[in-house]
Amino acid sequence: MTTTSTTASAGTPAPATTAPASPADPLTVLRGMYEAEARYLAAGGPGAASFDLLARYFAHDVVLHQADSLPYGGTWHRHDGMARFFLAMSLAWERFDILDQRFLGVEGETVVVHSRVRARARATGRELEFPIVQTIEVRDGRIACVRPFYWDTAAIAEACAEPAPARRRGRGGRGPEEG
Repeated sequence: MTTTSTTASAGTPAPATTAPASPADPLTVLRGMYEAEARYLAAGGPGAASFDLLARYFAHDVVLHQADSLPYGGTWHRHDGMARFFLAMSLAWERFDILDQRFLGVEGETVVVHSRVRARARATGRELEFPIVQTIEVRDGRIACVRPFYWDTAAIAEACAEPAPARRRGRGGRGPEEG
């Protein structure tokens, strides 16, 4: 999923609620989730706010696929996986703002969403602007599967990478110390 801003803090998310989202069309479900996501982040986000604000929009067996090369890459399962994903995002990004979001189409239960993002990496302070296209499957009024596609995962990974420690120099700054 995409977030409007992130903060990092430790903590365990509250147990997910079992109340289903209203049985609505996929666009209504997504709009509701994005509004809930904004409330979740405004309340402090991962580790501070209850994931219950979002849980009702996700199927219990939800799967989120992120490119393995990203700092928060991998496949995230169920509500506890989604809560951990939001925490991983907040550790990678100091800011993650959606500048523009368009719902490109709905085919049955699948929605295609194009977002333009401006983000600042927590580790390096680098700012990037990039597009994300997501296919999001909605089943029985809940988000069941999310597949985001980033334009340049290498640039994102580089921006989020911890800076390399400075190498110590030998006499006269001519190279590594011998020892």
